Amino acid sequence: MNDWPETNPSLILRIKDPQNAVAWNELMAIYRPVIYRLARRKGLLHEDSEDLAQGVFLSVAKAIDRWEQGDSQPRFRNWLGKIARNAIVNAITRAKPDRATGASSVMQALASLPEEAETTQDLFVECRLEAIRWAAREIQSEFSDATWAVFQATAIEGRPAAEVAKVFQRSIGAVYAARCRVAARLREKVLEASAYWSEF
Repeated sequence: MNDWPETNPSLILRIKDPQNAVAWNELMAIYRPVIYRLARRKGLLHEDSEDLAQGVFLSVAKAIDRWEQGDSQPRFRNWLGKIARNAIVNAITRAKPDRATGASSVMQALASLPEEAETTQDLFVECRLEAIRWAAREIQSEFSDATWAVFQATAIEGRPAAEVAKVFQRSIGAVYAARCRVAARLREKVLEASAYWSEF
């Protein structure tokens, strides 16, 4: 995704046009990985999770013209979270009989589903993580492979700076400097999308 949506209302307006492939690609780039991970966390297989995400977007496409932004309306992420949760419940209850040995596994899966508010919170957290993943993909080419590897080793993997300095034959100060440069740029890139994530 080259251009991050400037404002959420404009993206929603644009996806109300089913022919606007750019807007739909933006929406799916943001939310498809999120919905897929939610489905996998609830025990659905890879293929089933892929199908579920596709089904959720088909439901959104059919209903988006009825969704309106406003104080009395749910936020878009809440609305999408409800569609995703319903799709997950349907997928679990329609599980093929040969997938489980008895009804108890389906009942356990249903019982483990979070409440709607929890699903919305999960969706919000996953969206935030997706914003960070997106920002990381966008900025990685701005840094040398070694600088990026130092950042990944220290900031993401949590390895001690002294260990990373030894592995990459750098001073500890250079490791901290590299990590700070990448982290600052990552924060800046995420902030480009912050209004989008907070209002959706």
